[in-house]
Amino acid sequence: MPGREDLPSTLRRSPDKAQRTWEKTHDSAVETYGEGERSHRTAFAAVKHQFEKVGDHWEPKGRKGPSDRQAAGGGPERRAPTAGGVDANASKDHLMSVARRLDVPGRSSMTKPELVTAIEKANDRATRKARGD
Repeated sequence: MPGREDLPSTLRRSPDKAQRTWEKTHDSAVETYGEGERSHRTAFAAVKHQFEKVGDHWEPKGRKGPSDRQAAGGGPERRAPTAGGVDANASKDHLMSVARRLDVPGRSSMTKPELVTAIEKANDRATRKARGD
């Protein structure tokens, strides 16, 4: 199964359900669009619908749905920056909880958009560390 071979490292450290979601969507997208970036973006969009990135892995969200403005709008004509797997549509309390788990400094005085950015940066650091970069 091609999806299993292409599984990103962050998903290898994630629950089986997240891995299966990525694999099934990726394989279906490869049949439709061919191998490449579009198939990977499609697979990640499916994962982000049910999971959020926390540190170097993906965890189930409290609710299903788009994770940020890009996921909600979709389509290449409406490109907006993504939140890199952070559930930007979650409550500030939830984001504060994630920031606390990731030990984000200064989180108590951050606005919701600042928390999203700080969590995204903490996730990227954790992923680089896990990969040995």
